Amino acid sequence: MKRAVFAAVILLSTLGAFADETRIDSKIDSIGLFKNGLAVVQRSVAVDGPGVYRLEDVPSPVHGTFWIESDAPVEAQVTMRQVESPLRSKSPIDFQQDLVGQNVVIELRGDKAITINGTVVALAPSKGDEAWDRTYQQPQYGYYANAYNYNGNAAGPANYLIVEDGGKRTYVDSSLIATVQVQGGGTVTHRQPVLLLTVGGDKKPAVIHINYLAKGFAWAPSYRVRLLDDKTLSLEQQAVLKNEMEDVTDAEVSLISGYPSIQFANVISPLSLTQNWTDFFAQLAQGESDETSSGNRSVVGNQRIMANGPPSDGGPDLPAVPAGDGPDVHYQSIGRRSLAEGDSLMLPVASATTSYDRIVQWIVRDNRDAQGRIQGYSPYDNSPVPADSAWDAVRFKNAFPFPMTTAPAMVEDKGRFAGQRLSYWVNVGDQTTLQITKALSIVTRAEEHEDAAEDRKVVYIGGTEYRKVSVEGDLIISNHRDRAVDVVIRRQFSGELKSADENPQQELREEGVYSVNRRNQLTWNISLKPGEEKTLHYSYTVLVG
Repeated sequence: MKRAVFAAVILLSTLGAFADETRIDSKIDSIGLFKNGLAVVQRSVAVDGPGVYRLEDVPSPVHGTFWIESDAPVEAQVTMRQVESPLRSKSPIDFQQDLVGQNVVIELRGDKAITINGTVVALAPSKGDEAWDRTYQQPQYGYYANAYNYNGNAAGPANYLIVEDGGKRTYVDSSLIATVQVQGGGTVTHRQPVLLLTVGGDKKPAVIHINYLAKGFAWAPSYRVRLLDDKTLSLEQQAVLKNEMEDVTDAEVSLISGYPSIQFANVISPLSLTQNWTDFFAQLAQGESDETSSGNRSVVGNQRIMANGPPSDGGPDLPAVPAGDGPDVHYQSIGRRSLAEGDSLMLPVASATTSYDRIVQWIVRDNRDAQGRIQGYSPYDNSPVPADSAWDAVRFKNAFPFPMTTAPAMVEDKGRFAGQRLSYWVNVGDQTTLQITKALSIVTRAEEHEDAAEDRKVVYIGGTEYRKVSVEGDLIISNHRDRAVDVVIRRQFSGELKSADENPQQELREEGVYSVNRRNQLTWNISLKPGEEKTLHYSYTVLVG
């Protein structure tokens, strides 16, 4: 009897504590969208004064980004509560969770009509070792091996639907259920995470600002380059926004371009009840290597379009890499917007006109590794250097008052589709080159061979033996068009330049920092008359290990 009274006292005190909570709604004031699925969210909530306030729109923030600002002292707690909400469509439906407290009529499968009446029973959540693995290791079997879902229970519907009628409890096999009729309205009561804000002090009223990074809302840019005549083009930028996070109403939206360091972008904060310590530590271990590590570098290379990394293959024009003054992270406001969860929006961002040059671009890549060895070719024969084809391209300056972010660019020539290419980050006023289509009527050939007249010298660097080899090369290009063309030729190579025809511009490439040989690039700007062929000769030395 004493135990029953004690339990009743605890229950009443708990209900009284819950009753002291005031349910309020927060509003997203502004949201900044990255291109990789992350969003910078700023939301606010107004409170009357000290007390405990319950928010049912609980975020799942990126680890280390959840911050609260207010004139009053505020503590935040995420916990579970029984919340009444409209029944939502989802698959599969978990009758036991979604219909708690509802009067139902269950009809079973089979030849004979069997119906069961009752009220769906609320099941207590798992506790202790049934719910958590305190060794932070994922078991291979058992309760915790199941995915842990939003309601804090094992994922997937229960094996039995448990109903109670007149003190009698019936366990109904879910696989035998044909129909379930709900006696009542379209709302259900279920357990879900809520955010409790405990406001102290004596400030009345107070405004609480909640800032964090979350996944689910992003933007994808694209460009259209229209060649209006032989000297002028129009440049247009548009954006596609997709909201998979939550409803956003009348919020200031900004499109973010740049490459900020977000080392824990894939780590969900343990504040979220969708996170557990096992997954948190696993995600944390994956996020410890920064973008300079070899494992992450390939990921960055594959996702350049979602960020703003420079080209890794040396293909596009190097001036497209950030080189001038300008913000490294740019916020482009698109005004106040409202997007429901699941909505997509396409809108123009900016347009401008500028002059351009029509050129042919030919890039001959370096085919040697860091030790000077020819990759995929025998160093003892005169195999031709693998070379890209020449490309028709347009060269222009960024005419927008803000940087061009990395995005696909479609080119139209006098109203007709001409090609599409990835355009890389371009600062305000910087020059970039956009390849359009292969220049099939510009014939190119690259040849290299070792100079047999010079002896191979042996050089020791750090105790390693290298052979110093002299290389002679020719770049041969001919114009089969009926008009003159301006050509930009880039030859990338490893070693020390000895000589080159027509005094090309020489520059060091960044990727040669850790190689024995310098990584160089020669750039020629030439003009070819109709039917003209030109040969450019160069020579250099390279250390081969």
